[in-house]
Amino acid sequence: MEIHQFTEEQVEMLNANPYVKKCSCKEITYSEEFKELFYKEYCNGKAPSRIFRECGFDISVIGQNRVDKFVSRIKKNANRPERFADTRKGSSGRPRTRELSLEEQLEYLKHKNEILQQENSFLKSVQFLNKKQNWERQKKKNQENDLN
Repeated sequence: MEIHQFTEEQVEMLNANPYVKKCSCKEITYSEEFKELFYKEYCNGKAPSRIFRECGFDISVIGQNRVDKFVSRIKKNANRPERFADTRKGSSGRPRTRELSLEEQLEYLKHKNEILQQENSFLKSVQFLNKKQNWERQKKKNQENDLN
């Protein structure tokens, strides 16, 4: 299935819409405000295409398929605790491309330290359980030898 790509003019037109956070030739990121508005209107019985048109979108540019997928995503996201917030920001696996400020570095290192402390605590528990198990095995083996 081929993805419909936008022309440069369409990208400019979409980026000019106040309900668009950003747009590239392949994708549109809608603002949280639009997502909330859309969901409210949709729950009140308004048709998705009508909501898009009333918010300044041209369905012939966006495509009905994108509208349909947006509706299913909005329904799913409405039940999440963070609702329509973009959760991609904090969970990207890509390396940082900018320098962190001293405060950001401090927060990052505190977080990393906390994770390492939890890891150490877990490993100490595992080590203790292994020693205890080995001790009990040895004790049982000694008891069996004493009986023989």
